[in-house]
Amino acid sequence: MTDNKIVKIDPVTRLEGHGALTITLSKDNKVKDIQYNVGSTRFFEQFLTGRPMEEAPRIAPRICGICPIPHHLASTKAVEAAWDVIPPPAAIKLRRLLIEAKQLSSHAIHFYALAAPDFVFGPFADPAVRNVAAVLKHLPDVAVQAIKIMEFGQELCREIGAKAIHPVTAIPGGMLHHLTEEDRDKWLKQVPELLDNINKTVDLAKTVVNAYIDVITKVAVTPTYYVGLTNNGVLDIYDGDVRVMDPEGKIVANFEPKDYVKYYGEHVAPHSYATHIYYKPAGYPDGIWRANTLARCNVADKMATPLADAALKEMRELVGRPSHHTFIYHYARIVEMVQAAEWIKTLLEDPMIVSSDVKLSDVTPKAGDGVGIVEAPRGTLLHNYESDDKGMLVKANLIVATNNNIAGIEKSLMTAAKQIFEDKALDTLKLPDPLVKT
Repeated sequence: MTDNKIVKIDPVTRLEGHGALTITLSKDNKVKDIQYNVGSTRFFEQFLTGRPMEEAPRIAPRICGICPIPHHLASTKAVEAAWDVIPPPAAIKLRRLLIEAKQLSSHAIHFYALAAPDFVFGPFADPAVRNVAAVLKHLPDVAVQAIKIMEFGQELCREIGAKAIHPVTAIPGGMLHHLTEEDRDKWLKQVPELLDNINKTVDLAKTVVNAYIDVITKVAVTPTYYVGLTNNGVLDIYDGDVRVMDPEGKIVANFEPKDYVKYYGEHVAPHSYATHIYYKPAGYPDGIWRANTLARCNVADKMATPLADAALKEMRELVGRPSHHTFIYHYARIVEMVQAAEWIKTLLEDPMIVSSDVKLSDVTPKAGDGVGIVEAPRGTLLHNYESDDKGMLVKANLIVATNNNIAGIEKSLMTAAKQIFEDKALDTLKLPDPLVKT
């Protein structure tokens, strides 16, 4: 017999994977334990083992239906690193256009479909109202701009990747086909409308953040380490070094992807199939880090594009650097959306984007060990492959966004649970009136 009370949320909705939340309370409502449970495993490391390594980029996208393109590109980069292959510059630009298109569509889906209903209708509104269908009904103009952003991103992914969900065009040594001038011009004509909808999204995000500033600055504020890719200090989702920031805001590591084993620690939690990745020099749990949008905006000195950099500076004026405000992840997502849109425009205007020189004439498989890292929308994604002298994949190690985030998720949930059950902090929060009354 026990006097403990168990609060179980299963499944946790609005996620790209499968998860459950278990909170253990004492009889006097003290939070004794909190677990984020991932109750299944995918076995992709074993699926990949024993196959010709050039097949990996076609298998890896099946890992996730939300971020197949980052998996596709991280996998391709891992093969190229193992075989010392350098693709043509035009292929790199096509890949950048592909991953920025995915970043755009994924962030739009997350902000409008997963987050906006809670903020627009209020967190305590009836769940029957607090959903994307209600956004369509009560805010049709907002819904239309959201759909147009998502459609632009997904269709551009289809154009470059041959499939919108599980792309196939990135290969060791380049890309299977190039972008024609006719197709480039078709997308360029749509860019002005895209940028207009992005500006409207920024305005909506600012409205939401200002309305909920009391919640943002007081609920689930959780200091951790942060990890993300930067290229000479600039936020980059395709290439660069891995940068780590400590809870005080000091950059404590900046390393090449191939050196990740020196800095990535892996903790096996008995309650979850997803291992907890942390900053190894600090140990566990002190070295718990978070990835994703806020982490990237924390570790980067600046954004790569002017409007996005101005948005980042505005965000930092509001919450500082580093920001430990869990709810500000949504604002950081908008900052990255701006950068994605600007990058797409820049890449489409680059004459090299229509070059036909996008793949090497020959790639020779060999024994090697390679690491490919990109940023998925929800965090840093790593593929590490080892091949034998015939080019067969003999070992694979995959570290996905969930692994990088799950320990930080539990830590921030513990903070929030204590505020809710022990401190009753939510009772004194200043919640705004719903932005839309149903």
